[in-house]
Amino acid sequence: MALQITDDSFKELLASGKPFAVDFWAEWCGPCRTLGPIIEELAKQYEGKITVGKMDVDANPDTCSDYGIMSIPTVLFFKDGQLVDKNVGLTSKTALEGKLEKLLA
Repeated sequence: MALQITDDSFKELLASGKPFAVDFWAEWCGPCRTLGPIIEELAKQYEGKITVGKMDVDANPDTCSDYGIMSIPTVLFFKDGQLVDKNVGLTSKTALEGKLEKLLA
């Protein structure tokens, strides 16, 4: 299951230096609801390797502001505490897998 990330837990993830991906979403966003099951599948698939989580943009405005999240869904990819890639808009599981695999390289 995808980790539910908040502004506070995001800072902890960033400080850990471990690779992670965050899906910025909202309940009212149709494309976000379409991407949700894909994010859940990826969280299971990469469990123990990469943390895959979801952040509700309405409940966590600080992180959204810090990273300039203007459109959702947006998925950000982090490695060694640094933003290394992003995907804006609805995309395929295959495309997201490719970006997650780069985090493991």
